[in-house]
Amino acid sequence: MKKTVYLDSTIPSYLYDKRVEIKTFVDITKKWWKKESSHFLIWISEETLNEVYRGNYPNKAKIIKFTSNLKVLEPDQDIMEITKVYLKHFLMPQTLMGDAVHLAYASYYKMDFLLTWNCSHLANANKKDHIRRINAMINLPTPDIITPLELFKEEKDDRYLNFG
Repeated sequence: MKKTVYLDSTIPSYLYDKRVEIKTFVDITKKWWKKESSHFLIWISEETLNEVYRGNYPNKAKIIKFTSNLKVLEPDQDIMEITKVYLKHFLMPQTLMGDAVHLAYASYYKMDFLLTWNCSHLANANKKDHIRRINAMINLPTPDIITPLELFKEEKDDRYLNFG
């Protein structure tokens, strides 16, 4: 059975980003989508869609079109309650509720992975123990919160991961 992946808004936005300063991340994201995404069941949430619609992204119309073809998890009142717990326990800053909502969706729906380039509040080794403790406290599994770079399959030819 395929593993499940929840995408926050950084993943679709990086597929169409042209900024030089994040070119390496953009290239990795494009390569992951092209070569690896078909091995997973991919999901987003209304929060992902809302961030894409509200955001000031380069190539926004392409990002909106891309996300319109992805499966969307159903909203649930429990997700908002989980989000409140995350904010109460300072998993994310109070002003960044969206990050908490992404984690709540991925946890509530028992996703295997939460894929993100948000290394400040989500894919951050210094936060993972705190996230696991809070999820254990409320009896939720914790998805692996990772970047696309961490979700490539192992290849015999190590040139496969050459992103240059």
